[in-house]
Amino acid sequence: TYLADDASLVQSKYGEFLYKHLILFAPVEEFGGSLSVEAITDFVDNGGYVLVAGRSNPRDALMELAFKCEFEVDEENAAVIDHLNYDISDSEDHTLVGASPENLINSEIVIGKKSVGPLLYRGTGLLADMENPLVLLRVVFTDCSYVPDAPINEYPHTVRKRTLLIAALQARNNARVVFSGSLYFFSVSTVQRAQDENLHNKSDNQDMATFISKWFAFGRINLKNTVRKKANQPPVAYTITEPVVNETLAADGKWQPFQVNDIQLEFVRIDPFVRTTLSDIGGGRFRSYSRSPMCMASKFKVDYDRIGYAHLYSTTQVSVQPLTLTQYERFIPTRIRTM
Repeated sequence: TYLADDASLVQSKYGEFLYKHLILFAPVEEFGGSLSVEAITDFVDNGGYVLVAGRSNPRDALMELAFKCEFEVDEENAAVIDHLNYDISDSEDHTLVGASPENLINSEIVIGKKSVGPLLYRGTGLLADMENPLVLLRVVFTDCSYVPDAPINEYPHTVRKRTLLIAALQARNNARVVFSGSLYFFSVSTVQRAQDENLHNKSDNQDMATFISKWFAFGRINLKNTVRKKANQPPVAYTITEPVVNETLAADGKWQPFQVNDIQLEFVRIDPFVRTTLSDIGGGRFRSYSRSPMCMASKFKVDYDRIGYAHLYSTTQVSVQPLTLTQYERFIPTRIRTM
């Protein structure tokens, strides 16, 4: 743990990164030491994980970092405001918003089971690509983001469902960046007053922040020990129509067995000739049986892409040979004598 302006801040030495995860809870003008926006983006390009939290007056460093990660932060001093769903202690600006858990991403791997209590948020609004699948929390239709003490002379930067509170980016190298416009979200909060005037003893910020942090740091899967062979035979070569067994070991978290029922295996030349679902045989192992209908140079391919998981991609090239003379159904073995 370092102060943001600590002169001893070092992210890498001798070309090697010292950390795998970076948490920035420091909305400052610039960072100390060798830490910079360029250094952080290079960290992400090399597979690093970054969690960032800002506030209603984000500094240039965080705004530039957000832009590099395909997010856009609202203008300086702008805050998310909701005059219907706000904390009971905020009787003036209504900038301490009670976000509904119904607006969380529908992914149990990211947020666990959806909370039943409100989520308190005080900070600025975010914008992201409308097709971004990792919008973790957005506002309701009664919210907008603007400067509370200034008259509204122009259309607000973000309104209604376009206003994002927490969003994430998963890069092609499976690096993750989680960006929150509220540092307050990660603090322990208490009472919230919703539109229906129900009182809640405690917000669910603590549980939700814990789930998001765990997903940001540990939500990965990996493939190893992929084995392919003829059914009941050692792997040598394949001919058309022969059954082939493919076994794969997948793991997540602390490399514990990964258990799902929707991983598919494809047998591909240009397009898939065979696509079959892998059967979970326990212990994180998956198996499939497949037959190639024609001779060709092909690939066994697993391409598993689900919201919240690291993108799993693995290919193994194989050669499928035509039938030999003795493998045809009507072949009659004979003895040939030479004179």
